[in-house]
Amino acid sequence: MAATASLWSKLRAAQAHKITPRVISSGQGAHLEIGGKSYLNFCSSHYLGFAEEPRLKKAAQHAIELYGLGTGYRTLSGTHALHVELEKAIAQFKGTEAAVCFTSAYAANASAVQTLLGKDDIVVSDQLNHASVIDAVRVAGVRNKLVYAHSDMADLEAKLVAASEIQKKPKADGELPLILVATDGVFSMDGDLAPLPKIVELAKKYDALTLVDDAHGEGVLGKGGRGVVNHFGLDGEVDIEIGSLSKAFSVMGGFIAAKQPLIDHYLMNARQRLMSIALTIPDTAALLEAVTMLGESERLVQKLWWNVDYLRKGFTDLGFDIGHSETPIIPVMLGDEDLAKAFSAKLFEEGVFASPIVFPMVPKGAARVRVIVSASFSQDDCEAGLAAFKRVGEGLSR
Repeated sequence: MAATASLWSKLRAAQAHKITPRVISSGQGAHLEIGGKSYLNFCSSHYLGFAEEPRLKKAAQHAIELYGLGTGYRTLSGTHALHVELEKAIAQFKGTEAAVCFTSAYAANASAVQTLLGKDDIVVSDQLNHASVIDAVRVAGVRNKLVYAHSDMADLEAKLVAASEIQKKPKADGELPLILVATDGVFSMDGDLAPLPKIVELAKKYDALTLVDDAHGEGVLGKGGRGVVNHFGLDGEVDIEIGSLSKAFSVMGGFIAAKQPLIDHYLMNARQRLMSIALTIPDTAALLEAVTMLGESERLVQKLWWNVDYLRKGFTDLGFDIGHSETPIIPVMLGDEDLAKAFSAKLFEEGVFASPIVFPMVPKGAARVRVIVSASFSQDDCEAGLAAFKRVGEGLSR
């Protein structure tokens, strides 16, 4: 069979395994409308409820009236005053010298690594880092990739010792290779935190740079939601902070926050910025309003954590194993993949939308239904969700 015919044959065969996601016909609030019915939303990362926040909607609408919709390439005619204002606001919020925005956190991760490292540099990465971090290293073409066991600081130090040996061989330009330690701040499948103080300590000991992908920590951890670096009191100690603008901030985009010389390097050289369109006018205006709101009050962050504590206690009291979560990501551990899928399907029948997480997203035997908590939940929402889990758990154990 010819190569192209073989390709089409494989693609058609793969269609048998196609999974169609559920289609939402409402906003992303505490409840979702699916197929004309309302479901409790236990699976969206809109931690602060900003997806339906009136102030964000008003800011976006006002900006459209003033400036329209589209922008352009940042290096040509696409840098709007709102972009500059947003980047300054993010840097001030994060306590860094500067920041640069991208149209996704995925692009921000790719830029952060690809623009800084070459094939002879060295990356030391946590075993459970997000796919965007893994792909960023691949795109950069880094050949010296060392992976340490998840949050295992003894193994991280062992890998840094190995990296230091590799570093002794100069690159073709005579410079010594850079070492970059990359980690998620919050691990999205288990909800646990990276042991960041020790990571920073070891990175300094072995002259390595640090990168933290804090997609699930922005707006959630630290004072007023300033992220995992602030949570650990490490402001100014982490070289590269990556943030998402589509989770707690509920719009779209991502950013890199760092010292000014490094941000200037990204401004001039990051291909994901130079060769891609900028954030739209309404997105940028809504994000500015979100950052402003977090700077004004900690109320939403406190409400989020009240809900987290309430649900965590509720699941534990019901006898569910919620692993080692330290965040609004609560994994209800079930182990068996078929059980996790059945549990999620039964929850849906009960009016609760919570996703099953199975291999390859997690190792075999570690399947779970993942609950993501939002400040938008009322106490009644939390109680309804727990009651549904109780009913499904009892029904499936018969």
